[in-house]
Amino acid sequence: MPKAAVKRFRRLPDDEQSRIIEMAWEDRTPFEAIENLFGLAEPDVIEVMRHQLKPTSFRLWRKRVTGRATKHTALRSPDVLRGYCPTQYKR
Repeated sequence: MPKAAVKRFRRLPDDEQSRIIEMAWEDRTPFEAIENLFGLAEPDVIEVMRHQLKPTSFRLWRKRVTGRATKHTALRSPDVLRGYCPTQYKR
């Protein structure tokens, strides 16, 4: 049974679903940007990716994003401003 995050994700239009997955794959897009735009926090994005990807692809993705400074705003240098521009990802 899918969790609440996956159910919310499925209710979104197809183009927004694709954009969330694309943003999750991008190394430079922080999870916080996805949360600001779509209301899915990092654990929700992880659950969506677990549900949408093949098991091997999900493991590779998790290995790549775990602890990556560019995916977590708190780990980023304060000089990096990506992910905060309200017009960067238009809906």
